[in-house]
Amino acid sequence: MNETVPLDPGALTPEQARALFRAGLRVPTAGWCTGRTQANLIAVPRDQAYDLLLFAQRNPKPCPLLEVTDPGAVSAPIFSGDLRTDLPGYIVYEHGEPVAEVTDVTEYWRGDLVSFLIGCSFTFETALGDAGVPIRHVEQGVNVPMYRTNRTCRRAGEFGGPLVVSMRPVPASQVADAVRVTARYPSVHGAPVHIGDPLELGITDLGAPDYGDAVDVRVDEIPVFWACGVTPQAAVAASRPKFAIGHAPGHMAITDARDTAYLVP
Repeated sequence: MNETVPLDPGALTPEQARALFRAGLRVPTAGWCTGRTQANLIAVPRDQAYDLLLFAQRNPKPCPLLEVTDPGAVSAPIFSGDLRTDLPGYIVYEHGEPVAEVTDVTEYWRGDLVSFLIGCSFTFETALGDAGVPIRHVEQGVNVPMYRTNRTCRRAGEFGGPLVVSMRPVPASQVADAVRVTARYPSVHGAPVHIGDPLELGITDLGAPDYGDAVDVRVDEIPVFWACGVTPQAAVAASRPKFAIGHAPGHMAITDARDTAYLVP
């Protein structure tokens, strides 16, 4: 449905973007609704929600919590749309295995699901761009590359698994700017977790991300890695809980909140 993508998705309001997604548009959301906070979604049954909440609390870098809903709720204070229909893509998991990848999870939704909205690094990309730092996946019109690493998250009850990171290539002369800018957004992953050699994270091929799309890394650029909110879905795959629903990586919940709400001095 790429023919229906607006010419300037950054100019849309969250309500306008969510209406397009509700109508079935599936597209990565980097660059959409400039100035509005984007969020990862993971929803689990109530009897597993405490373990997931504890997992997020113990791993705040990849899992910065923006909101947790009551069981069965389909909206949240920062998301006035419908969590079942208003994201551009979802993955449904049973026992850790993806069983459906859809644009509407209404038929899979359960009355006991607790939804977690977790900060997303797309939120600080406007600030990076304003600082002159390139956003390669936006330039190339693809999804951000994301990788499972050799770093293990701290376990919490049923949930454990690897840290997932997103990668943006940054000119060597601008790495300090990228660190400075993103450090001011701790609620959406904050400063990078690693700069430079991907092998130190167990990543053997930047051209083969575990989620998203590969991007060009130029000779004068250094790969910079940020903690990623897909980490809970990697924990679902590793821990194999009976049921979960997550966003399709890179296809985020566009919230009503403003990026500036998560900016610290």
